[in-house]
Amino acid sequence: MPRTEPPQEDLRATAGLLATELGLAASQVRVALQLLADGGTVPFIARYRKEATGGLDEVQILTIEERFEVLKRVEARRATILSAIAAEGKLTETLHTALLAARSLSTLEDLYLPYKKKRRTRASVAREQGLEPLAKRIAQQPLDADPQREAARFVDPSLDVTDVAAALQGARDIVAEWVAERADARALARRYFARGSLVAQATANAKKQPTKFEQYYGFEQPIASLPSHRYLAICRGEAEGMLRAKCRVDEPRLVGELQRLVHLNPRSPFGDLLSEAVTDACKRILGPSVENETRAELKEQADRTAAGVFADNLKNLLLAPPLGEKPVFGIDPGIRTGCKLAVLDQTGKFVESFTLMLSRSEREKQEAANKLAELLERHQPSAIGVGNGTGGRETETWLRQQLKPLDRAAPLLVSVSEAGASVYSASAIARSEFPDLDLTIRGAISIGRRLQDPLAELVKLEPKAIGVGQYQHDIAPALLDSKLADVVASCVNRVGVSLNTASSPLLSYVSGLGPQLAARVVAHRDSHGPFRSRNELKKVKGLGPKTFEQCAGFLRIADAAHPLDASAVHPERYQLVERMARDAGVTLQQLLLDPSKLAEIRLETYVDTQPEPTLGSVGLPTLQDIVAELKRPGRDPREDFQAVQFRDDVNTLDDLTEGMTLDGVVTNVTAFGAFVDVGVHQDGLVHVSQLAERFVKDPSEVVQVGQRVKARVLAVDRVRRRVSLSLRPS
Repeated sequence: MPRTEPPQEDLRATAGLLATELGLAASQVRVALQLLADGGTVPFIARYRKEATGGLDEVQILTIEERFEVLKRVEARRATILSAIAAEGKLTETLHTALLAARSLSTLEDLYLPYKKKRRTRASVAREQGLEPLAKRIAQQPLDADPQREAARFVDPSLDVTDVAAALQGARDIVAEWVAERADARALARRYFARGSLVAQATANAKKQPTKFEQYYGFEQPIASLPSHRYLAICRGEAEGMLRAKCRVDEPRLVGELQRLVHLNPRSPFGDLLSEAVTDACKRILGPSVENETRAELKEQADRTAAGVFADNLKNLLLAPPLGEKPVFGIDPGIRTGCKLAVLDQTGKFVESFTLMLSRSEREKQEAANKLAELLERHQPSAIGVGNGTGGRETETWLRQQLKPLDRAAPLLVSVSEAGASVYSASAIARSEFPDLDLTIRGAISIGRRLQDPLAELVKLEPKAIGVGQYQHDIAPALLDSKLADVVASCVNRVGVSLNTASSPLLSYVSGLGPQLAARVVAHRDSHGPFRSRNELKKVKGLGPKTFEQCAGFLRIADAAHPLDASAVHPERYQLVERMARDAGVTLQQLLLDPSKLAEIRLETYVDTQPEPTLGSVGLPTLQDIVAELKRPGRDPREDFQAVQFRDDVNTLDDLTEGMTLDGVVTNVTAFGAFVDVGVHQDGLVHVSQLAERFVKDPSEVVQVGQRVKARVLAVDRVRRRVSLSLRPS
């Protein structure tokens, strides 16, 4: 996002506020904000500026950035409100002080509400009828006055005030609006709604048919303990016309407190009129307004929680262990049109394809077997990735029969998630990569590449298409897109990217690049050949010194002239590492080949000695990172690949029986449990209560996407195609 550098005095004040809120040192927050304002990216700051920020990690820096944006919106709104009220000549010293002290948008809006231009209301009509003086009398509650006699003076048929009752009604409308617009009244109502409940009922339409929302018919739960997934489900039920939901509060008590707030005097002849106005304010204006606000906040919080769940799942999926640079076959299963097989070399380059017809005549099956044997002999794949969609398990069974004679020489057979493969196949990226290939062949290529490197392939998809979230289609798109983009960028930069083989979509997530520069890097590579050094990046049009600083450490060049170009050591530290090698009495190359030499180096010798650390200073955290990288230069931080092996005799729901224990892989984690693929085309649900023998509040504490598990079948609902599983010992 575009950033502007805040003035130093504002920066210090803002840093102080954020530091208090987040429990960090003000100096840490101030430096982080400064680095962000200077164009620094979160991955770069977290990895290469640890001394400056005091070791802030990516999550903390992102939180600082997000909260800073919120504060900027508050300040912008404060300035607008101050200007608007001042223009009306109504900005008193008391109001000005209150506006300056407000720390949230809701408080600002409450203070501004009485001065805000409104659409035509019952109160505004009453004001036009000249009834405001009578309203003031109701609010003042004099003890020695007659409401009927005073109201009679305002009767004016020409203004549509036909009688005393109409005059009093109009005056009450004005008072009701005054009460509803009081900041303290709104704060009181918010507290009541926060302690209230959410109630859901079935609509008349829902009662006529079975729906997936039946558990919410006659539902009620305190708002304070309402889980995000449950609220999103109710919202979806409302959107589909199956549920009606509302907030329930103790309205009589709220009205009573509002009456005390306005100092209702029952001895005044105007007391009953004020009481009626307060009740009307609560029911007609204040209650609905605060209910809408409460539900909006519930939705926002639910969105944030769901986006966080999606982000955690996506992170684990993107960081799944890769098979690595090995030749593979990718197969997109198909029953009617056949299984599309794509041959990929060790770099993921498409070699050739073939369609295996497995569901027709015996002659075609034999032709498929012969062709497979010929392809296996010619290409010697390390593994065969089979899409886990329709026909996947049947295809695996057939392949296993064909591979059996090869015994130990047979390639590994792996079930690969197809989620989003069809989206990729029809995408502009796929068309640009393989303009002459059929969609199904592109899908097979994607499946094979996911096996080789999940991260490099999945970044080509819109994250929402991957399907590892919770109500992701109901979450505010801007929030979800921002959250997921941060996750993808974090994963890409954590793993690092091969500069000479990475696709443009993968490069676009590298710190500092983005889609436009990534495309230019690829174009430069295509026209000038592979990059021989990181420094050659500076020849790419539009890639200046700042961008080079941000991206260089995350790009790898195998067999480069400078050995550190293949590592995560940033070019700004090359001289430092070369000095370490000289001090150890070896060449840089020898140091990399024999990391034991590092044990002889005293890191304290290389720490900057300035009294105050600068933005680029070197301390022990950076030195420790450098040494850790030199011990395993360029090594992929992801775990080693391990395939899950499904049972050969379990392929469909009909093969499942209660009590059966199966190997499986976690495909999705939600707030209410986890979904596990046990090889039957229908993921089973492990409810949060079945994840462990102990109480589990957050499922992500116990399981994560991609984790291998042993699951026990609790129940199989073949009609609704639902499987209940348990990870608890039997």
